[in-house]
Amino acid sequence: MGQNAIKIRKANLSDTKGIAKVHVESWKTTYANIVPDEYLNKLTYESREQIWINSIPNGGVYVAENNEGEIVGFSSGGKERSGDYDGFDGELYAIYILKEYQGQGIGRALVQPIMEELIGMGLNSMLVLVLRDNASCLFYEALGGKKIDEIEVQIAGKKLTEVVYGWENVKGVF
Repeated sequence: MGQNAIKIRKANLSDTKGIAKVHVESWKTTYANIVPDEYLNKLTYESREQIWINSIPNGGVYVAENNEGEIVGFSSGGKERSGDYDGFDGELYAIYILKEYQGQGIGRALVQPIMEELIGMGLNSMLVLVLRDNASCLFYEALGGKKIDEIEVQIAGKKLTEVVYGWENVKGVF
């Protein structure tokens, strides 16, 4: 199960089922003790699939495929959505990897094309919002993300803290 067995490519519409599956499964493993069970239990492949059917045509979505051609991770990104952070024009919207494929460098490999796409759009900075209790905070810090804010969000009535990490210049990260 070497890292070379993983292929990163731009997503297309036939990937929506695979992406939806990774999305739901990784929420269930990553957020098991963070997000209320009632919320996690309601996540369906169908509802997630609809989200990706709508976003893939707009670009900025990449998948990681294993040897068998199964999708084991994905990332998406584009223009920063909140408008709350001056000087941060791009955003990594989502990155999810199946639990058994984490820790193999796939995350880095999925962030890279997002950063390249942002640079291609003339956006040289990026931010990402991460639940504070999520172990991937360490991943963003290792990639050079600086903590620029903390905000409170509610998921299924539970108050959670999201950390905002920023990269002022995505150009020399990779």
